[in-house]
Amino acid sequence: MDALELFVLGRKLMKLASRALPEGGLSSSVRSVLIDVAAHPDSSISQITERTGFPQSHVSTSVARLREMNAVRTSPDPLDGRRTLVRVTPETIRRVARSRTGPVDGLLAGVLGDDDPAVLAEVIDALEMLSRRLTPKARARIAAERAS
Repeated sequence: MDALELFVLGRKLMKLASRALPEGGLSSSVRSVLIDVAAHPDSSISQITERTGFPQSHVSTSVARLREMNAVRTSPDPLDGRRTLVRVTPETIRRVARSRTGPVDGLLAGVLGDDDPAVLAEVIDALEMLSRRLTPKARARIAAERAS
């Protein structure tokens, strides 16, 4: 796999996830900023810009919109008053937890165009393995789900 194939795969996975998540009236780019902030609390605008790849002006505008919606809170960085730190509000965390859509098996089966349960299980296992290897929070969640 080369960098372009990885990029295309990442875009396809993001589009699938966007289809599975509740819309909430947000554009996919604003939603991406919110997801990044949820994954990295107390991030600065420049850190969010670096991780998302969006222009700084777009990240600032997205954060302002999310702040107006009470989805995030901002505060000055105590170590550098010029920087603004962003974190998701507790209410947003509760709202997202309530609206989780559950497994995406049906969505994946539709995209695969194959209703063979073994093929679907193979793809889900591969995605879960990548998640465990690439995201620490997902590793803990998957381990807890399997233990119960």
